[in-house]
Amino acid sequence: MEIPFNASPAQTLGIEVELNLVDPSTRALRNASHELIAALGRGFPGGEHPKIKHELLQCTVEVITGICDTPAEARRDLQASIDTVASAAADRELALICSGTHPFTHWQDLEVSPDDRYRQLIEVIGWPARRMAICGIHYHVGVPSAEHAISLLQPLAYHLPLFVALSGSSPYWNGRDTNMASARTKIFEGLPTAGLPPQLKDWSDFEQFMTTLLQAKVIATIREVWWDVRPHPNFGTVELRMCDGMTNLTEVTALGALAQCLVTDLTARIDRGEATPQPREWVLRENKWLAARHGIDTSLIVDDDGTRVPVADLVTSLVDELRPTAERLGCLSELEQVLDMVQLGPSYQRQRSVLAGGGSHSDVVDLLIAEFAQGAPLR
Repeated sequence: MEIPFNASPAQTLGIEVELNLVDPSTRALRNASHELIAALGRGFPGGEHPKIKHELLQCTVEVITGICDTPAEARRDLQASIDTVASAAADRELALICSGTHPFTHWQDLEVSPDDRYRQLIEVIGWPARRMAICGIHYHVGVPSAEHAISLLQPLAYHLPLFVALSGSSPYWNGRDTNMASARTKIFEGLPTAGLPPQLKDWSDFEQFMTTLLQAKVIATIREVWWDVRPHPNFGTVELRMCDGMTNLTEVTALGALAQCLVTDLTARIDRGEATPQPREWVLRENKWLAARHGIDTSLIVDDDGTRVPVADLVTSLVDELRPTAERLGCLSELEQVLDMVQLGPSYQRQRSVLAGGGSHSDVVDLLIAEFAQGAPLR
């Protein structure tokens, strides 16, 4: 089976943000997205807002950008749609949060969206899909060809743990501390086609992979392959899907700059015939686990000898390396905000500090509401 790839002439950026709807009085998630999204879709073709979408569960709304040139443009795009959602949510006495998991709502209390696609997904996958009460951030970066998209998978997977560590915002699951920075990472890996991308030789290998799964009827569409990094043929992008939901647009934008700069830099290196990181599969898996378990409080394996380097040092070195690319793309200030994330600490640390200071899980939700409304982390 041939899969056309709509190549992108530039390293454009698109961002998808999954939001949760919260009852401000109980701080629990509320099953209210179906009515809200229907109201926002009135007047649009097919009754669907072009940038505000359904997700699997009725407590979740997805907001997407158009094709953007810079992270700053993407932030403005997201903010306009989020303002629309926030206004409609306030009219229904709802608040918005964005984090990998909700601190205490149980997935069994959540309803599946009334869409045939999601109903079939639950029927096919069962319990692993039904418990997907998680939120993530997805970054699309344009690439010039299908072969570039395949060549980028392993180098991007090498850097994947840094995104997991920086975005970690899911320490709690069903009211309990998981002792993880990103419990969402392990929950999502419960889906049969989620996780690290396989090692593929070229685009024809990717086409063969998809043909096998489609012919075997284990997937209905190539959209049901949810790798942490994957080609998106329709958009002409590579999609980075490893991040937890981030509690504010400042941090969402910062990692958007990191994603865009990293893909741009690696693409240029591929075009020059330079070597790019080609990590061992077992190193990738261990580093992803370390990042999900310990966040920025860990070190990662950087060679076959087992040498480990602290996440903070790796992030600092990567930002330094990408500064010239960021200057060319016009996103240096957004890229340097990644260093602020290291200094302040990710959301999982801020959430735990609430309980460490004598607060409750409801107080954690209040923190999430405040950070999302403010658009920046509370210091």
